[in-house]
Amino acid sequence: MERHRQAVRLIATTVRGYFEKSIPFRIMHGSTNSTRPTHLKSRARFVDISALKDVLEVDTARRVALVEPNVPMDRLVESTLKYGLVPPVVMEFPGITAGGGFAGTAGESSSFKHGYFDQSVNAVEMILPDGQIVVAKPGKNRQRNGGNGDLINTKLGAGEDPEKYADLFHGAAGAVGTLGITTLLELQLIEAKRFVRTTYRRTTTAAEAIRVVREECRKPSNDYVDGMLFSEGHGVIVTGEMTDELPTGEKARTFSRAWDPWYYMHVRNITKGLPSSASPTSQSSSLSQGTITEYIPLAEYLFRYDRGGFWVGEAAFGYFWPVPFTRFFRWFLDDFLHTRMLYRALHASGESARFFVQDLGIPYDTAEEFIKYTTKSLDIWPLWLCPLKTPKGPSFHPHVRQSSSPDSTEMLNIGVWGWGPKNQADFVRVNRALEAKVNELGGMKWLYAHTYYSEPEFWDAFGGRPAYEALREKYRATSLPSVYDKVKVGEDTAGKGWKPFIKSLWPMGGLYGIWKGIQSKDYMLHRHATWRW
Repeated sequence: MERHRQAVRLIATTVRGYFEKSIPFRIMHGSTNSTRPTHLKSRARFVDISALKDVLEVDTARRVALVEPNVPMDRLVESTLKYGLVPPVVMEFPGITAGGGFAGTAGESSSFKHGYFDQSVNAVEMILPDGQIVVAKPGKNRQRNGGNGDLINTKLGAGEDPEKYADLFHGAAGAVGTLGITTLLELQLIEAKRFVRTTYRRTTTAAEAIRVVREECRKPSNDYVDGMLFSEGHGVIVTGEMTDELPTGEKARTFSRAWDPWYYMHVRNITKGLPSSASPTSQSSSLSQGTITEYIPLAEYLFRYDRGGFWVGEAAFGYFWPVPFTRFFRWFLDDFLHTRMLYRALHASGESARFFVQDLGIPYDTAEEFIKYTTKSLDIWPLWLCPLKTPKGPSFHPHVRQSSSPDSTEMLNIGVWGWGPKNQADFVRVNRALEAKVNELGGMKWLYAHTYYSEPEFWDAFGGRPAYEALREKYRATSLPSVYDKVKVGEDTAGKGWKPFIKSLWPMGGLYGIWKGIQSKDYMLHRHATWRW
């Protein structure tokens, strides 16, 4: 803990120096799971917090952990599973960090029950833009399972008033670091079990898939719910229930080894011949009812989409078209096909300028219409479905903006990931059109991706500008970039210059991306992972 205190004091001194000179800065974490172009950060001054990367303590009695912001999900899970505990929400990609989960928007297949990642955070230590170090809590109205920030108070000697910085806590969640720097989190944990009993339920229309997702979210036994639409006629809703039991004769299914199948391909293949789970049948077998069940070790389930980055890794084979998309080459190139390496390559290659990566939170009653729109305008498959329990607005998280029920907090996240138009102007056009359609349907996009709103459009979509600007004034954050400043993609600067031009020449960008991935040595993190079954 003393090492942490010293590191935070040093960072706070740097921040105070920038504040006194009115110099704006950005935060350097050491990694990113955003697809926003790196040219947006090229002229910024940085405060380096990459050293804050440890799990400092796991308190089994309180079921909480003290976690520094740059702890990635795989290291966090490895640390907590030793004590039979796990965070309620674990993002699918092992490299996403705890700090990124709080400052950004982070949801997973348990978010229909537990909400976004920050809903499991009891308290955060933050450095304000003037260098002051504070501990912020969500307030008395949102204490989870007895978690109230006691451990962080004890370790840091912080004050006991849970309301003093409650507005800062809620304002900073999802505000991409524009109100201060998160340096420590107290994270609530739940009991972990050995396996996830995973059931695949076949659907044959988008409307049926949406209905089944809502049905499964209402079942108390489900710990996880998500889904995939492989085509208009082939969907699978995935539900998971934690269990310690592995039935006799049942073999645990894994997805982390190089010769294991990629998860989405496995699910697609084993459900291809199933009837709809809604089809009437007089037989009692699960196969005839359109479902299949298997048992997946807990950590293997949590990171089941890592190899291949859901299905985005298949696009890498499309880029390097001479290399066939076969099981042998997926095995042979496995080091390059985990999400950490894929993100490195995507940024370094410049291909994020034409690769469509968007997550959209859509109200259930307009989700089918949105899927029809993406089918016609983009024809990108598969689509990911992830049900969400969202906060009340205003918030930079997707949330229900308009509803016939004032208490409604349920949304369906739809992940749309695939190649966009090669022409830059066309790529911007389809992104702009998507933003307009999402707004029309009452939805909201996640801000980790390309964002092309004008500033009035942005605040019309997300709302809450007066409250946000008031927080920036109160906590002396006006010298920092605003949320809009950080997320917008400038149409007039994206892709210009000789470096983007060289990388646009096939296969220069892809080869450069591979080289940067090799330099990072991120592939070693997966090779040495202890969470693997």
